[in-house]
Amino acid sequence: MKLPVPALTALRLGAALTLRTALTLGGTALTLGVAPAMAGTLTVCLEGSPEVFNPHLSSSGTTATVLGQIYDTLVEVAPGGSTIEPSLAESWEVSADGKDYTFHLRKDVAWQANADFTPSRPFNADDVLFTFQRMMDPGHPYHEINGGNYITFATKLADAIDSVEKRDDYTVVFHLKAPLAPFIGIMSHGSIAMTSAEYADVLLKAGKPEQFDREPIGTGPFQLQAYQSDSIVRLLPFAGTWGVAAGKDSAMPKVDAIIMAISPDASVRVQRALAGECGIAFYPNLTDAPQIEASEKLDLVHVPIPSTGFISFNFGLDKFKDLRVRQALGHAINMDALVEVVFSGLGKPTGSVIPASLWGHADDLKPYSYDPALAKKLLAEAGYPDGLSTELWAIPVARPYMPNGRRAAEMVQADWAAIGVKAEIVSYEWAEYIQRARNHEAEVAMFGGTWDFPDPSQIPNNYFTCDSKGVPSPSNVGSWCDPDFNAVMAKAGAISDQAERAKLYDEAQHILYDQVPAVMFGGSDQLIVVSKDVKGYVPAVFGTGRMSGVSVD
Repeated sequence: MKLPVPALTALRLGAALTLRTALTLGGTALTLGVAPAMAGTLTVCLEGSPEVFNPHLSSSGTTATVLGQIYDTLVEVAPGGSTIEPSLAESWEVSADGKDYTFHLRKDVAWQANADFTPSRPFNADDVLFTFQRMMDPGHPYHEINGGNYITFATKLADAIDSVEKRDDYTVVFHLKAPLAPFIGIMSHGSIAMTSAEYADVLLKAGKPEQFDREPIGTGPFQLQAYQSDSIVRLLPFAGTWGVAAGKDSAMPKVDAIIMAISPDASVRVQRALAGECGIAFYPNLTDAPQIEASEKLDLVHVPIPSTGFISFNFGLDKFKDLRVRQALGHAINMDALVEVVFSGLGKPTGSVIPASLWGHADDLKPYSYDPALAKKLLAEAGYPDGLSTELWAIPVARPYMPNGRRAAEMVQADWAAIGVKAEIVSYEWAEYIQRARNHEAEVAMFGGTWDFPDPSQIPNNYFTCDSKGVPSPSNVGSWCDPDFNAVMAKAGAISDQAERAKLYDEAQHILYDQVPAVMFGGSDQLIVVSKDVKGYVPAVFGTGRMSGVSVD
């Protein structure tokens, strides 16, 4: 697809941005409206804005879609697959006791540059140490910068890593406190990407360390040129990225620019794709599938990603501390009808937090039975014979685990009204929604996630565990801390026998099901609209699909 920059006027980016707006990044004015026509520009329609430009501070899939083009991890999930392969680390080995992981780093990997920073050296072990010391050490000068909320690290690695050792400039050893079966998978997560120690030092000396997380410097195939919140992200190819020198086709930039147009409305994204204005459009409405499939210009790609969605109860509120209240609200939802309508017949209701596409799934856990009479009885026993009131937060973007948050919330609202529960539906723009939910502002929060690496531990750990000090993981929006659940999850992560781990995950899911900190929805394939002019795009089953290796006709 040949899309010159001026053609973006058709994208109707709104009053906040016109193509003659001069965007400024690092003091450099970028006047997009007078740019020459560019053959080979890839336009991607996103559903929301990135929260931040440092992956350590986010676990949002939308943010990962952008930052996954800029940053690299030590290891990565093979494009479209489930195996772990080298990235910034060329190889690694594990000690016999499973506690030491030695990574041998790729040499001559260049860092990107911007108006405030020109790197003087390639990526090396100092960058790995800086990346982890910032997250691990409360006394590190960058630890509290921009909030210091290292979501994936805090959930998966903070209690596991004892120390990180630099053996030489290109050898790093991670010493774990105990064996951690999913460690290599976790290291492939986009939120554990490598950042530049030298860039951090330059900004610290200049008195503007906050810029580190706002104006990104990575080693990936693309670098940020411009960003306008809620409107557009513009990326340029980074010719010095290591994939070119390594001859790795999937790591090479093959377009002159990527323009990510932000449109929260799924129907708008589909119409733009149909009009030839989006080479790739994420998360179309399921109801638009027939129209897309009938198009001669587009392909509707079904990606069988594992995902889980749910509504989570806030344990900071007395009314939700009573198990009978949570049970009542679970039994009051006609989940079969909800999933049939919201997932357009493509979803399957479940009571298991681990989906059927992953090992460890608890197949015997079905949705809570739809029983309004039992729900009323439980509410009365809990001291709410006339019902209660609550807020019900609806996610504002489409996800495989929740294609239409507003419609799902309306159906839950109607079901709860039948037992005397008044639910006010609340929503925000996606980045704000995530932040507020993680601040535990939601009474009942619609949330969920997709797996970034092929291990069942990810979503249960992200959303339902607490650390060794009893602090909920950052995405545990309901603040549910159950010692039995935490102990079983920790035990499952400390052994390598998959059959034994599967038994433990089954046990953990039954604890979650019985205690009802959340009510599971269903899940479905991720749908992506791809122009037939786009070549080489491989959607990710785990993690984030990259635009390197992608070209346009």
